[in-house]
Amino acid sequence: MGIEMRILMMVGLVLCLTTVVHADQGNAVYYKPPYSPSACFGKRDMGRMVAGVSEALWNDKKACGRKYRVRCIGGANEAPHPCHNGKSVVVTVVDFCQPPCNGILNLSQDAFDVIADRDAGKVRVEYNQV
Repeated sequence: MGIEMRILMMVGLVLCLTTVVHADQGNAVYYKPPYSPSACFGKRDMGRMVAGVSEALWNDKKACGRKYRVRCIGGANEAPHPCHNGKSVVVTVVDFCQPPCNGILNLSQDAFDVIADRDAGKVRVEYNQV
């Protein structure tokens, strides 16, 4: 293999390693329907896969409309195995979770049900903006 090809492969490898997405972690809770009105979109129906965010992500309403991929990584209380293995959900930010918010993400009940057992109430999650 020529030196040019080796250099090209090394550059490609470095680019792949530097573009790995980093996921943040925090707690998620859920809220029951109806999911509107919301702080971001008023009475406009934004579907069932929605979330409110705490002050940490809210950023003066700049979070409105952002999408996050969320995956359960463990229990945040006494629930023994709350996560639905490997499941993730993409949610759209539609609301602000008023302090004291019990999680950084306040998922719709529908979204929470995709990733975890509702009986857990609160779970640890990893999330990243998509």
